[in-house]
Amino acid sequence: MSTRIVVVGGGTAGARLAQRLPVTLLGEEPHAPYNRVLLADVLAGRYAPEVIALPAPKEPVRRGVRAVRIDRAARIVECEDGTAVGYDRLVLATGSNPVLPPLRGLRGSRLPSGVHPFRTLDDCLELRALVRPGIRAVVIGGGLLGVSAARALAALGAEVVLTQQGERLMERQLDEQASVLLREHVESLGVEVHTECRVSGLRQEDGAVTAVELADGFVLDAQVVVLACGVRPRIGLARDAGLEVRTGVVVDDELRTSDPFIHAIGDCSEHDGRVYGLAGPALEQADALAGVLLATAADASDAARTASVPSAPVPAGQGARAPYTGTRALTRLTLGGAESLDLAAFGDATPRPGDDVVQLTDATRRAYRKVVVRGDRLVGGVLLGDLAAVGALARAWEGDEALPPAPLLHLLTHDGGS
Repeated sequence: MSTRIVVVGGGTAGARLAQRLPVTLLGEEPHAPYNRVLLADVLAGRYAPEVIALPAPKEPVRRGVRAVRIDRAARIVECEDGTAVGYDRLVLATGSNPVLPPLRGLRGSRLPSGVHPFRTLDDCLELRALVRPGIRAVVIGGGLLGVSAARALAALGAEVVLTQQGERLMERQLDEQASVLLREHVESLGVEVHTECRVSGLRQEDGAVTAVELADGFVLDAQVVVLACGVRPRIGLARDAGLEVRTGVVVDDELRTSDPFIHAIGDCSEHDGRVYGLAGPALEQADALAGVLLATAADASDAARTASVPSAPVPAGQGARAPYTGTRALTRLTLGGAESLDLAAFGDATPRPGDDVVQLTDATRRAYRKVVVRGDRLVGGVLLGDLAAVGALARAWEGDEALPPAPLLHLLTHDGGS
Protein backbone atom coordinates (compact mmCIF):
# COMPACT_ATOMS: atom_id res chain seq x y z
CA MET A 1 0.00 0.00 0.00
CA SER A 2 1.32 3.45 -0.93
CA THR A 3 -1.10 5.22 1.41
CA ARG A 4 0.65 6.47 4.55
CA ILE A 5 -1.31 5.12 7.51
CA VAL A 6 -0.35 6.31 10.98
CA VAL A 7 -1.82 4.63 14.07
CA VAL A 8 -1.68 6.39 17.44
CA GLY A 9 -1.83 3.80 20.21
CA GLY A 10 -0.19 0.40 20.61
CA GLY A 11 -2.94 -1.36 22.56
CA THR A 12 -5.21 -4.16 21.42
CA ALA A 13 -6.91 -2.27 18.58
CA GLY A 14 -3.81 -0.48 17.24
CA ALA A 15 -1.65 -3.60 17.37
CA ARG A 16 -4.30 -5.67 15.58
CA LEU A 17 -4.50 -3.17 12.72
CA ALA A 18 -0.70 -3.09 12.50
CA GLN A 19 -0.73 -6.88 12.11
CA ARG A 20 -3.10 -6.53 9.15
CA LEU A 21 -1.56 -3.56 7.31
CA PRO A 22 1.84 -1.86 6.97
CA VAL A 23 1.43 1.20 9.20
CA THR A 24 3.49 3.56 11.32
CA LEU A 25 2.47 2.64 14.85
CA LEU A 26 3.17 5.18 17.60
CA GLY A 27 3.08 3.44 20.98
CA GLU A 28 3.24 5.58 24.10
CA GLU A 29 4.38 2.74 26.34
CA PRO A 30 8.01 1.55 26.25
CA HIS A 31 6.90 -2.08 25.89
CA ALA A 32 6.02 -4.01 22.77
CA PRO A 33 2.22 -4.30 22.35
CA TYR A 34 0.78 -6.78 24.85
CA ASN A 35 -2.50 -8.46 25.79
CA ARG A 36 -4.00 -6.26 28.49
CA VAL A 37 -6.56 -8.94 29.37
CA LEU A 38 -3.76 -11.05 30.89
CA LEU A 39 -2.29 -8.38 33.19
CA ALA A 40 -3.83 -10.00 36.28
CA ASP A 41 -2.02 -13.24 35.41
CA VAL A 42 1.27 -11.34 35.18
CA LEU A 43 0.58 -9.72 38.56
CA ALA A 44 -0.22 -13.11 40.09
CA GLY A 45 3.06 -14.53 38.71
CA ARG A 46 1.34 -16.97 36.39
CA TYR A 47 2.88 -15.41 33.27
CA ALA A 48 6.11 -13.53 32.64
CA PRO A 49 5.60 -10.15 30.92
CA GLU A 50 7.05 -11.38 27.62
CA VAL A 51 4.48 -14.19 27.46
CA ILE A 52 1.59 -11.74 26.98
CA ALA A 53 3.21 -9.95 24.02
CA LEU A 54 0.94 -9.69 20.98
CA PRO A 55 2.02 -10.99 17.56
CA ALA A 56 4.54 -8.68 15.89
CA PRO A 57 3.12 -6.09 13.48
CA LYS A 58 4.15 -5.82 9.83
CA GLU A 59 6.35 -2.80 10.59
CA PRO A 60 8.38 -2.04 13.77
CA VAL A 61 6.55 -0.11 16.50
CA ARG A 62 7.88 3.31 17.50
CA ARG A 63 7.83 2.78 21.28
CA GLY A 64 7.76 5.45 23.94
CA VAL A 65 6.37 8.04 21.52
CA ARG A 66 3.52 10.21 22.75
CA ALA A 67 1.41 12.06 20.20
CA VAL A 68 0.48 15.53 21.48
CA ARG A 69 -1.15 17.33 18.55
CA ILE A 70 -2.84 16.65 15.22
CA ASP A 71 -2.45 19.23 12.45
CA ARG A 72 -5.42 18.27 10.30
CA ALA A 73 -4.71 20.84 7.58
CA ALA A 74 -1.15 19.59 7.04
CA ARG A 75 -2.04 15.99 7.98
CA ILE A 76 0.76 15.74 10.51
CA VAL A 77 0.93 14.17 13.97
CA GLU A 78 3.23 16.07 16.31
CA CYS A 79 4.96 14.09 19.05
CA GLU A 80 6.25 15.03 22.49
CA ASP A 81 9.85 14.30 21.44
CA GLY A 82 9.66 17.00 18.78
CA THR A 83 9.21 14.71 15.80
CA ALA A 84 6.37 15.01 13.31
CA VAL A 85 4.81 12.19 11.31
CA GLY A 86 2.85 12.82 8.13
CA TYR A 87 -0.19 10.76 7.22
CA ASP A 88 -2.71 10.15 4.46
CA ARG A 89 -4.95 8.28 6.88
CA LEU A 90 -4.73 8.61 10.65
CA VAL A 91 -6.14 6.03 13.05
CA LEU A 92 -6.74 6.94 16.69
CA ALA A 93 -6.45 3.90 18.94
CA THR A 94 -5.62 5.84 22.09
CA GLY A 95 -7.53 3.51 24.40
CA SER A 96 -8.75 4.63 27.81
CA ASN A 97 -7.49 6.02 31.09
CA PRO A 98 -8.25 4.62 34.55
CA VAL A 99 -10.82 6.61 36.49
CA LEU A 100 -9.33 8.21 39.59
CA PRO A 101 -12.09 8.61 42.18
CA PRO A 102 -12.59 11.95 43.98
CA LEU A 103 -11.09 10.92 47.32
CA ARG A 104 -9.51 12.97 50.08
CA GLY A 105 -5.79 12.39 49.77
CA LEU A 106 -5.73 12.23 45.98
CA ARG A 107 -4.52 15.38 44.29
CA GLY A 108 -4.78 15.40 40.54
CA SER A 109 -2.80 12.70 38.81
CA ARG A 110 -0.10 12.55 41.52
CA LEU A 111 -0.72 9.47 43.61
CA PRO A 112 0.73 8.72 47.05
CA SER A 113 3.34 5.98 47.20
CA GLY A 114 1.63 2.60 47.31
CA VAL A 115 -1.45 3.77 45.36
CA HIS A 116 -1.74 2.41 41.84
CA PRO A 117 -4.27 2.11 39.07
CA PHE A 118 -4.33 -1.27 37.34
CA ARG A 119 -4.29 -0.51 33.64
CA THR A 120 -0.81 -0.91 32.14
CA LEU A 121 2.08 -3.36 32.28
CA ASP A 122 4.08 -0.78 34.24
CA ASP A 123 1.25 -0.60 36.83
CA CYS A 124 1.42 -4.38 37.06
CA LEU A 125 5.21 -4.53 37.44
CA GLU A 126 5.21 -1.78 40.08
CA LEU A 127 2.61 -3.66 42.10
CA ARG A 128 4.62 -6.88 41.77
CA ALA A 129 7.61 -5.08 43.26
CA LEU A 130 5.56 -3.82 46.22
CA VAL A 131 3.50 -6.83 47.17
CA ARG A 132 4.86 -9.54 49.44
CA PRO A 133 3.20 -12.10 51.74
CA GLY A 134 1.32 -10.45 54.60
CA ILE A 135 1.17 -6.97 53.11
CA ARG A 136 -2.18 -5.24 53.57
CA ALA A 137 -3.80 -4.36 50.22
CA VAL A 138 -7.14 -2.65 49.54
CA VAL A 139 -8.76 -2.82 46.10
CA ILE A 140 -11.28 -0.05 45.39
CA GLY A 141 -13.84 -1.25 42.88
CA GLY A 142 -15.65 -4.58 42.61
CA GLY A 143 -16.11 -4.81 38.86
CA LEU A 144 -14.30 -7.13 36.46
CA LEU A 145 -10.97 -5.32 36.91
CA GLY A 146 -11.21 -5.11 40.70
CA VAL A 147 -12.10 -8.78 41.12
CA SER A 148 -9.19 -9.75 38.84
CA ALA A 149 -6.76 -7.55 40.79
CA ALA A 150 -7.94 -8.88 44.17
CA ARG A 151 -7.48 -12.47 43.02
CA ALA A 152 -3.97 -11.72 41.76
CA LEU A 153 -2.91 -9.95 44.97
CA ALA A 154 -4.25 -12.82 47.07
CA ALA A 155 -2.22 -15.25 44.97
CA LEU A 156 0.90 -13.27 45.98
CA GLY A 157 0.08 -13.76 49.66
CA ALA A 158 -1.28 -10.28 50.38
CA GLU A 159 -4.05 -9.69 52.91
CA VAL A 160 -6.65 -8.29 50.52
CA VAL A 161 -9.78 -6.25 51.15
CA LEU A 162 -12.07 -5.66 48.16
CA THR A 163 -14.45 -2.71 48.45
CA GLN A 164 -17.44 -2.21 46.17
CA GLN A 165 -19.77 0.78 46.31
CA GLY A 166 -22.61 -1.12 44.63
CA GLU A 167 -24.77 -3.87 46.06
CA ARG A 168 -22.81 -6.75 44.53
CA LEU A 169 -19.65 -7.72 42.68
CA MET A 170 -19.57 -7.32 38.90
CA GLU A 171 -23.08 -5.89 38.96
CA ARG A 172 -22.85 -4.78 35.32
CA GLN A 173 -22.41 -8.37 34.11
CA LEU A 174 -23.94 -10.65 36.74
CA ASP A 175 -27.36 -11.09 38.28
CA GLU A 176 -27.82 -11.39 42.05
CA GLN A 177 -27.47 -15.16 42.33
CA ALA A 178 -24.38 -15.31 40.13
CA SER A 179 -22.80 -12.49 42.10
CA VAL A 180 -23.40 -14.35 45.37
CA LEU A 181 -21.53 -17.37 44.00
CA LEU A 182 -18.73 -15.13 42.76
CA ARG A 183 -18.43 -13.50 46.16
CA GLU A 184 -18.24 -16.88 47.88
CA HIS A 185 -15.41 -17.90 45.55
CA VAL A 186 -13.50 -14.64 46.01
CA GLU A 187 -13.80 -14.97 49.79
CA SER A 188 -12.55 -18.57 49.56
CA LEU A 189 -9.33 -17.11 48.10
CA GLY A 190 -8.82 -15.23 51.37
CA VAL A 191 -10.18 -11.89 50.13
CA GLU A 192 -12.31 -9.85 52.54
CA VAL A 193 -15.23 -8.40 50.56
CA HIS A 194 -17.25 -5.29 51.47
CA THR A 195 -20.19 -4.28 49.27
CA GLU A 196 -22.37 -1.15 49.61
CA CYS A 197 -19.20 0.39 50.91
CA ARG A 198 -18.16 3.89 49.83
CA VAL A 199 -14.52 4.93 50.14
CA SER A 200 -14.17 8.60 51.10
CA GLY A 201 -10.43 9.17 51.47
CA LEU A 202 -6.89 7.96 51.87
CA ARG A 203 -4.55 8.49 54.78
CA GLN A 204 -0.87 8.89 54.18
CA GLU A 205 2.34 9.51 56.03
CA ASP A 206 5.50 10.91 54.46
CA GLY A 207 3.89 10.59 51.05
CA ALA A 208 2.98 6.91 51.44
CA VAL A 209 -0.53 5.52 51.88
CA THR A 210 -1.30 4.08 55.33
CA ALA A 211 -5.07 3.57 55.35
CA VAL A 212 -8.35 3.82 53.45
CA GLU A 213 -11.21 5.76 55.05
CA LEU A 214 -14.79 4.65 54.49
CA ALA A 215 -17.79 6.98 54.47
CA ASP A 216 -19.21 5.32 57.59
CA GLY A 217 -16.04 6.23 59.52
CA PHE A 218 -14.44 2.80 59.41
CA VAL A 219 -10.72 2.74 58.56
CA LEU A 220 -8.91 -0.02 56.66
CA ASP A 221 -5.16 -0.21 57.19
CA ALA A 222 -3.40 -0.39 53.84
CA GLN A 223 0.16 -0.45 52.54
CA VAL A 224 -1.03 -0.90 48.96
CA VAL A 225 -4.18 0.52 47.35
CA VAL A 226 -5.33 -0.51 43.87
CA LEU A 227 -7.74 1.81 42.06
CA ALA A 228 -10.07 -0.29 39.89
CA CYS A 229 -12.88 2.20 39.45
CA GLY A 230 -13.40 1.81 35.72
CA VAL A 231 -11.93 3.49 32.66
CA ARG A 232 -12.70 6.54 30.56
CA PRO A 233 -11.97 6.90 26.81
CA ARG A 234 -8.87 8.95 25.98
CA ILE A 235 -10.35 11.64 23.77
CA GLY A 236 -8.08 14.61 24.53
CA LEU A 237 -6.06 14.38 21.32
CA ALA A 238 -9.21 14.11 19.21
CA ARG A 239 -11.04 16.87 21.08
CA ASP A 240 -8.09 19.26 20.77
CA ALA A 241 -8.03 18.55 17.03
CA GLY A 242 -11.67 19.63 16.73
CA LEU A 243 -13.10 16.18 16.04
CA GLU A 244 -16.60 15.32 17.24
CA VAL A 245 -16.46 13.68 20.65
CA ARG A 246 -19.12 12.64 23.12
CA THR A 247 -18.23 9.93 25.60
CA GLY A 248 -15.75 8.67 22.99
CA VAL A 249 -14.57 9.80 19.55
CA VAL A 250 -17.67 9.56 17.37
CA VAL A 251 -17.30 7.25 14.34
CA ASP A 252 -19.57 6.00 11.55
CA ASP A 253 -19.93 2.51 10.07
CA GLU A 254 -16.52 2.85 8.38
CA LEU A 255 -14.98 3.88 11.71
CA ARG A 256 -14.47 7.42 10.34
CA THR A 257 -14.50 10.42 12.61
CA SER A 258 -15.91 13.82 11.61
CA ASP A 259 -12.68 14.23 9.59
CA PRO A 260 -12.85 11.79 6.62
CA PHE A 261 -9.07 11.22 6.79
CA ILE A 262 -9.11 10.21 10.47
CA HIS A 263 -10.54 6.99 11.94
CA ALA A 264 -10.90 5.79 15.54
CA ILE A 265 -11.08 2.24 16.92
CA GLY A 266 -11.02 0.48 20.26
CA ASP A 267 -11.72 1.91 23.70
CA CYS A 268 -11.51 5.53 22.55
CA SER A 269 -14.20 5.20 19.86
CA GLU A 270 -17.96 5.65 20.12
CA HIS A 271 -20.05 3.88 17.49
CA ASP A 272 -23.81 4.29 17.30
CA GLY A 273 -23.81 5.86 20.76
CA ARG A 274 -21.88 3.04 22.39
CA VAL A 275 -18.38 2.80 23.88
CA TYR A 276 -17.44 -0.84 24.47
CA GLY A 277 -14.18 -0.79 26.45
CA LEU A 278 -13.60 -4.51 25.77
CA ALA A 279 -11.02 -6.47 23.79
CA GLY A 280 -13.50 -8.28 21.52
CA PRO A 281 -15.03 -5.15 19.99
CA ALA A 282 -11.57 -3.57 19.64
CA LEU A 283 -10.39 -6.54 17.55
CA GLU A 284 -13.53 -6.51 15.41
CA GLN A 285 -13.22 -2.79 14.77
CA ALA A 286 -9.55 -3.17 13.77
CA ASP A 287 -10.43 -5.95 11.33
CA ALA A 288 -13.30 -3.94 9.86
CA LEU A 289 -11.10 -0.89 9.43
CA ALA A 290 -8.40 -2.96 7.73
CA GLY A 291 -11.01 -3.93 5.13
CA VAL A 292 -12.07 -0.30 4.71
CA LEU A 293 -8.50 0.94 4.22
CA LEU A 294 -7.62 -1.86 1.81
CA ALA A 295 -10.72 -1.12 -0.26
CA THR A 296 -9.94 2.60 -0.20
CA ALA A 297 -6.42 1.91 -1.42
CA ALA A 298 -7.76 -0.36 -4.17
CA ASP A 299 -10.24 2.33 -5.26
CA ALA A 300 -7.45 4.91 -5.43
CA SER A 301 -5.28 2.54 -7.44
CA ASP A 302 -8.10 1.85 -9.90
CA ALA A 303 -8.78 5.56 -10.32
CA ALA A 304 -5.14 6.16 -11.19
CA ARG A 305 -5.10 3.60 -13.99
CA THR A 306 -5.66 4.68 -17.58
CA ALA A 307 -8.71 3.45 -19.38
CA SER A 308 -6.54 1.28 -21.63
CA VAL A 309 -5.15 -0.75 -18.72
CA PRO A 310 -7.58 -3.24 -17.16
CA SER A 311 -7.88 -3.05 -13.38
CA ALA A 312 -6.21 -5.84 -11.42
CA PRO A 313 -8.70 -7.59 -9.16
CA VAL A 314 -8.33 -7.15 -5.42
CA PRO A 315 -7.40 -10.50 -3.76
CA ALA A 316 -10.32 -12.25 -2.11
CA GLY A 317 -10.95 -10.95 1.38
CA GLN A 318 -8.43 -8.12 1.02
CA GLY A 319 -10.64 -5.27 -0.14
CA ALA A 320 -13.99 -5.99 1.46
CA ARG A 321 -15.70 -2.82 2.66
CA ALA A 322 -18.23 -4.43 4.96
CA PRO A 323 -19.67 -1.82 7.33
CA TYR A 324 -19.07 -2.17 11.05
CA THR A 325 -22.48 -2.62 12.62
CA GLY A 326 -21.43 -3.12 16.24
CA THR A 327 -20.23 -6.00 18.39
CA ARG A 328 -22.20 -8.36 20.56
CA ALA A 329 -19.58 -8.77 23.28
CA LEU A 330 -19.23 -11.71 25.67
CA THR A 331 -17.27 -11.29 28.91
CA ARG A 332 -15.19 -14.20 30.21
CA LEU A 333 -13.09 -14.49 33.35
CA THR A 334 -11.21 -17.29 35.11
CA LEU A 335 -10.46 -16.90 38.83
CA GLY A 336 -7.81 -19.16 40.28
CA GLY A 337 -7.62 -20.83 43.65
CA ALA A 338 -7.68 -24.37 44.97
CA GLU A 339 -10.63 -24.78 42.61
CA SER A 340 -10.73 -22.21 39.82
CA LEU A 341 -13.98 -20.54 38.85
CA ASP A 342 -14.89 -19.75 35.25
CA LEU A 343 -17.60 -17.27 34.38
CA ALA A 344 -19.14 -15.88 31.22
CA ALA A 345 -21.78 -13.19 30.76
CA PHE A 346 -23.40 -11.67 27.70
CA GLY A 347 -26.25 -9.39 26.75
CA ASP A 348 -29.03 -8.46 29.15
CA ALA A 349 -29.60 -11.13 31.79
CA THR A 350 -32.41 -9.14 33.46
CA PRO A 351 -35.70 -10.41 32.05
CA ARG A 352 -38.59 -8.18 30.99
CA PRO A 353 -42.26 -9.13 31.37
CA GLY A 354 -43.04 -11.84 28.85
CA ASP A 355 -39.46 -13.11 28.54
CA ASP A 356 -38.65 -16.78 29.03
CA VAL A 357 -35.96 -17.57 31.62
CA VAL A 358 -34.12 -20.86 31.91
CA GLN A 359 -32.06 -21.29 35.06
CA LEU A 360 -30.09 -24.20 36.48
CA THR A 361 -28.22 -24.19 39.81
CA ASP A 362 -25.90 -26.82 41.24
CA ALA A 363 -24.94 -25.63 44.74
CA THR A 364 -22.63 -28.57 45.37
CA ARG A 365 -20.50 -27.81 42.32
CA ARG A 366 -21.00 -24.04 42.61
CA ALA A 367 -22.38 -24.04 39.10
CA TYR A 368 -25.02 -21.61 37.84
CA ARG A 369 -26.47 -21.18 34.37
CA LYS A 370 -29.16 -18.78 33.23
CA VAL A 371 -30.37 -17.55 29.84
CA VAL A 372 -33.05 -15.04 28.88
CA VAL A 373 -35.05 -15.59 25.69
CA ARG A 374 -37.24 -12.88 24.15
CA GLY A 375 -39.51 -14.23 21.44
CA ASP A 376 -37.24 -16.52 19.43
CA ARG A 377 -34.01 -14.68 20.28
CA LEU A 378 -31.40 -15.25 22.98
CA VAL A 379 -30.94 -11.83 24.62
CA GLY A 380 -28.61 -12.55 27.54
CA GLY A 381 -27.13 -15.04 29.90
CA VAL A 382 -24.79 -15.80 32.78
CA LEU A 383 -22.75 -18.96 33.38
CA LEU A 384 -20.54 -19.73 36.38
CA GLY A 385 -18.56 -22.84 37.15
CA ASP A 386 -19.61 -24.88 34.14
CA LEU A 387 -19.01 -23.29 30.75
CA ALA A 388 -19.61 -26.42 28.67
CA ALA A 389 -22.55 -24.74 26.93
CA VAL A 390 -20.91 -21.37 26.39
CA GLY A 391 -19.70 -22.04 22.83
CA ALA A 392 -23.15 -22.79 21.43
CA LEU A 393 -24.72 -19.98 23.47
CA ALA A 394 -22.12 -17.49 22.26
CA ARG A 395 -22.77 -18.47 18.64
CA ALA A 396 -26.53 -18.05 19.09
CA TRP A 397 -26.02 -14.71 20.81
CA GLU A 398 -23.43 -13.29 18.43
CA GLY A 399 -25.34 -14.43 15.34
CA ASP A 400 -28.64 -12.97 16.62
CA GLU A 401 -30.46 -15.75 14.82
CA ALA A 402 -33.79 -17.38 15.60
CA LEU A 403 -33.45 -20.26 18.05
CA PRO A 404 -34.42 -23.75 16.86
CA PRO A 405 -37.87 -25.03 17.85
CA ALA A 406 -36.62 -27.16 20.76
CA PRO A 407 -37.27 -27.09 24.50
CA LEU A 408 -35.42 -24.09 25.96
CA LEU A 409 -33.78 -26.32 28.56
CA HIS A 410 -31.58 -27.64 25.76
CA LEU A 411 -29.86 -24.26 25.70
CA LEU A 412 -28.22 -25.13 29.01
CA THR A 413 -27.26 -28.73 28.30
CA HIS A 414 -23.61 -29.50 27.74
CA ASP A 415 -23.95 -29.29 23.97
CA GLY A 416 -25.85 -26.04 24.16
CA GLY A 417 -28.68 -27.55 22.22
CA SER A 418 -26.54 -28.01 19.12
